[in-house]
Amino acid sequence: MTYHAPTFDLKFLLDHVVGFARVQATELFAEATPDMTEAILTEAGKLCDEVIAPINRAGDLTPARLENGVLRSSPGYAEAFRAMAEGGWISVSAPTEYGGMGLPLTLQTAINDMMSGACLAMQLNPMLTQGQIEALHAHADETLKALYLPKLISGQWTGTMNLTESSAGSDVGALSARAEPNGDGTYAVTGQKIFITWGDCEFVENVCHLVLARLPDAAAGTRGISLFLVPRNLPDAEGNAGRANSLKVVSLEHKLGIHGSPTCVMDYDRATGWLVGEPNGGLAAMFTMMNNARLGVGVEGIGIAEAATQAAVAYAMERRQGRAPGTGTIVEHPDVRRMVMEMKARTFGARAIAFANAVAIDMAHATGSAEWEARAALLTPISKAFGTDTGHEVAQTGIQVHGGMGFIEETGVAQLARDVRVTQIYEGTNGIQAMDLVGRKMADGGEAAYRLIDEVESHSDQVRAARLELAEPVWRAAENLREATEWLVEQPMEDRFAVCVPYLRAFGLVLGAHFHLVAALAGDGARAGLAGFYIRRLLPEHESLLVQVREGGQGLFALSVEELASA
Repeated sequence: MTYHAPTFDLKFLLDHVVGFARVQATELFAEATPDMTEAILTEAGKLCDEVIAPINRAGDLTPARLENGVLRSSPGYAEAFRAMAEGGWISVSAPTEYGGMGLPLTLQTAINDMMSGACLAMQLNPMLTQGQIEALHAHADETLKALYLPKLISGQWTGTMNLTESSAGSDVGALSARAEPNGDGTYAVTGQKIFITWGDCEFVENVCHLVLARLPDAAAGTRGISLFLVPRNLPDAEGNAGRANSLKVVSLEHKLGIHGSPTCVMDYDRATGWLVGEPNGGLAAMFTMMNNARLGVGVEGIGIAEAATQAAVAYAMERRQGRAPGTGTIVEHPDVRRMVMEMKARTFGARAIAFANAVAIDMAHATGSAEWEARAALLTPISKAFGTDTGHEVAQTGIQVHGGMGFIEETGVAQLARDVRVTQIYEGTNGIQAMDLVGRKMADGGEAAYRLIDEVESHSDQVRAARLELAEPVWRAAENLREATEWLVEQPMEDRFAVCVPYLRAFGLVLGAHFHLVAALAGDGARAGLAGFYIRRLLPEHESLLVQVREGGQGLFALSVEELASA
């Protein structure tokens, strides 16, 4: 299986579908010219094709391991990371005052998309560092920023986030890790954290952990959580990684996929740490990193969907089976053609949503507009959940296209399905993303959602003359979504939560149709053909989903706990 970075498709999306030109027109991002954008996509694509993709299978077959307390990475990972760091690919959107390029997050998102398709387990490492850079830049004091940001941006040091404990998963407020003042401005952090992605690696000078913990006498729940920066090695007087801190990797998890990415159990035994942000304000500070990561994880799902689609199309165009016309390969069979068309159409729709999300984040940063901030916040849970659901579904379809060979590990498509599965779980499960969408993101009474729906309807109205057969169903779907939203925001929160997952998926389907329609008008016949497939065959799914939404919480508790447990 050979992956090729989809640089042409990414550039088309930026230039013609998600409005990246608005970002380029701002003063903040004026350096992101079309020529620079094309050069960045081209060079990042070469890195993914030539350096990162070749290590993907090795990471699956030879997982990261712990030997006598030292973490050993998979073959080729150290070299791939060095190439990422030396090329500046970790810090494309990082602040210039600390050594970053200061370019739009949208470009970093495109790079992360390609890296995810090339090797998801490797891409997780820089993605978490990028999130830590953003969190420290937003919340740390000047001393911490001056010491840590240049090292993280250069790739000399890497970053992690430590939230989860054995008794505190999605319920972060139940965590028990504690931090006690040392009297010198530092804190002694004690506790155990689980599911820590890239909790250690031997090919960087230092690994910097952002750890949630409680100060003495802190309030219960999320109001009593603070955030601490706890490095593996304590910086010396010159700012270099010095003596070891009192923390260690206890063990590595044995996982379904992403074997090249070490998932660590971390133990902190009065480890020295520094407070980031305000006391008891740790969750707000950590959410800066988590929101960055949620868009990043959505893009991970999309990158895997791209890789699975490429593999399926390549196989379908060379496999001969049955009496197929034309090329004589299975791509000529109607059901195989249906599957590969669906893979391509779903991947494009999800990718467009994620890139529109990145554009909204960039516009919010560049303009300070509250409307852009609300748009970015609204799209984040949709990008994460819809993108990763798409990755999972497309990877499963990719196995089906391969038939029996898809169940054989050597083809590589089974690895894609195993690797992408966790993206629907970490950084907040997709159910939690849906709850966030109908809860926090609609605390405005749905205003941000209505503004986005207005844009979809307005665009459909404008293009009816040119694309009546495609514009009309998109307009109707947006109106259905509006009516469902009006009903939903009037319901009590428990009823909203009961139907949040079908609502989010319906929202994603409608947005995907909108972006396909935009692409059909801007592109060639192939773009129009793919848009027609999505709008006629996939968009109708939104209707049944919205029927579910109207049910609210009815029927979910029709069976008692005892009846659920009965055989």
